[in-house]
Amino acid sequence: MLRIIGVLLLIPLLDMLLLVVLSGMLGWQLIVLLVVLTALVGMFLVRAEGRHTLAKIQRKAARGEAPTDELLDGALLLIAGAFLLTPGLVTDGLGFLLVLPFTRYPIRVGVKKWVVVPYADAKSRGFVTGNVYVSGFPNEDAPGSHQSPGQGSDAYDLDEDDYDVDFDDDRER
Repeated sequence: MLRIIGVLLLIPLLDMLLLVVLSGMLGWQLIVLLVVLTALVGMFLVRAEGRHTLAKIQRKAARGEAPTDELLDGALLLIAGAFLLTPGLVTDGLGFLLVLPFTRYPIRVGVKKWVVVPYADAKSRGFVTGNVYVSGFPNEDAPGSHQSPGQGSDAYDLDEDDYDVDFDDDRER
């Protein structure tokens, strides 16, 4: 998680450095024009790809199939739109990588493999990938590692007073 935050903080820094260097070489007017132009072209591409992805989602839903790849494409297009609206050439480059279908496909495969499946597998305790326990206890390290409630187990922390039960019947008959 900290790596992701570090990368997300590094992107604006790279953006500012690139804009400063290029404005010194090309002039600030050309750089502003380039940033606005990439944002406009990128947003048109996001809109077109979004409509195409929405149509694919509707077709799959009409056939009764789960549109998993298309929903992931929609999320990547949403991120691409945010990158393209952020002023800067590095963010625009990242946005274009996520908008274009031939570069979005390997990114989608990687996100599915390294983010979605491990997260879903952790939430479902192994049912997504089929890594479910068929015998024994999931966290059992070795035979004989079981502790009874009186041996300091965290699950059962009972005192002797918890075993006292009052069976006196004070009802009148």
